[in-house]
Amino acid sequence: MSCPRCGTELPEAGHFCHACGHDLSAGDGARRSFAAKPDEPVRSFRLVSSIMPKGAAERPRTYQIAFGVSFVVAVVAALLGALPVAILVAALAIPLIYIVYLYDVNLWEDEPLPVTGLAFGLTFALAALFTVGWTTLRGPLVSARAFDAAATPTMAGVLITALLVPVVGELIRQVGPVVLAARPEFDDLMDGLTFGVISGVAFATADTLVKHWDLLGQGFHAPGQSAATWVALLVLEGFIKPLVIGTASGIACAEFSGLGKGYDGFTVRYLLAVLEAVAWNALYFGGTYLLSFVTPVWLGLVLSVVLGGVLLGALLIRIRGVLQTGLVEAALEATARHGAGGVGVEGDLTHCASCEMPLLGGAAFCSNCGLAQKSTVRGRLHPQRAVLAGAGPAPTAPDDARNDDLEARS
Repeated sequence: MSCPRCGTELPEAGHFCHACGHDLSAGDGARRSFAAKPDEPVRSFRLVSSIMPKGAAERPRTYQIAFGVSFVVAVVAALLGALPVAILVAALAIPLIYIVYLYDVNLWEDEPLPVTGLAFGLTFALAALFTVGWTTLRGPLVSARAFDAAATPTMAGVLITALLVPVVGELIRQVGPVVLAARPEFDDLMDGLTFGVISGVAFATADTLVKHWDLLGQGFHAPGQSAATWVALLVLEGFIKPLVIGTASGIACAEFSGLGKGYDGFTVRYLLAVLEAVAWNALYFGGTYLLSFVTPVWLGLVLSVVLGGVLLGALLIRIRGVLQTGLVEAALEATARHGAGGVGVEGDLTHCASCEMPLLGGAAFCSNCGLAQKSTVRGRLHPQRAVLAGAGPAPTAPDDARNDDLEARS
């Protein structure tokens, strides 16, 4: 692709010409196709390409089928009254599929045990202990255990489910991913987002197993409610909950990794992203707690499924925007290293002071946001640093030029 103004060859990921600053999207808006799967728009509710972006364009059906089969197995088991089977499938399907996906695309950087232990195992263990504590403190849910139509929500229950669980739960989910994302081999935005998703899925799995552990001993004839009620509960707990929690935590962890060289760490933006994740979880846990007291029980569960579906839809749109930014960064970095005037594999990249995207060699403008680099402190490079960044030869200082001339004459 060439710039229509100056003819400079441009990377496909650029929105602005890095030589003249021309807005390539003028009159057409920003790119609307999803970089991980160009036949999908960025703003869409496609689940697999949102939480499993690597390989989404090559094997679009593989994980869709896996999700579909696990969902059908859980529903059929519930309808047949095999409640233990249904609960186990619903609780374990998504984490198992996601772990297989990570092995499939080798996102572990050939270090499966540390990543599995920190991103999944540690979160699962901490979540199980925490869930035992807060469910004991709160008491049983109507829809899950007691089925007491006369029960009413309590202020303590609201505070626990809408405040304590979202805050402490998010802190638990951030521990493993933050440790991993601080390592050089896992410090880009895509890794942070993925670790956050799997940590959220691990938390949801532990939460589901602990809360419904007594139902695993009910056998093939669970008393008290219809099969349709159990199906709604399994859809909510086994499929919607892990995706809501996982995507929210993934967005927060992606902000810890950030854009640019290395990881951003504990910045204000990361803090705001964690608070955002807490807010999403407060809406989910607090909302489903209150709806669990709606009678009949099946209606409360259906309303909870609707609430979870709305939250999940909004989170999918949000996480696709984060992924789009990360994929554009990767494309620009590849061009800045290996394209014309690139710094190579070992060279130091220069990043835009505004959007933190990598700058191409000799760029006068940022390819992503269009910022004029001479208007920033970062853009006014020291002559020797300009050479390292691929910005052309360092100019000879006037005094040096006069000295060279005198030496030549002598």
